[in-house]
Amino acid sequence: MNQGRREKRIFSDVLKRKIIKDLELGKVTVAQVCRDYSVSHQSVYNWLEKYSSSYDKQVRIVVEGKSESFRSKELEKENKELQAALGRKQLEVEFLNKLIERVGKELGIDIKKKLSTTPLTGSVNTTRKGGGK
Repeated sequence: MNQGRREKRIFSDVLKRKIIKDLELGKVTVAQVCRDYSVSHQSVYNWLEKYSSSYDKQVRIVVEGKSESFRSKELEKENKELQAALGRKQLEVEFLNKLIERVGKELGIDIKKKLSTTPLTGSVNTTRKGGGK
């Protein structure tokens, strides 16, 4: 005959404070506390009101995991950073190509062809074919 009644449980103040501290630190959610301790949402919010120093009844705090919109914004930010890095590298490549072209004209040799066939060793042979300097 007593099937419809819920067993009355009393939680200690120490346990309530620990649960509230875990909530404030983000270790658990209200839903997890309700499941783990078999208490109602209202009980948890009553504990928050009583034991939390930062809980304001008028302010609703919505805590979400990394939602799709958050993830989307993060990916857009990363994309912009990568595009900027790619732009900088492209400018660097263009600058180096111009430098190779200019130095090649001044020395009278095609540096691009020389670089593509054999790597430079650090010492430059200044003698030319056919004898003298």
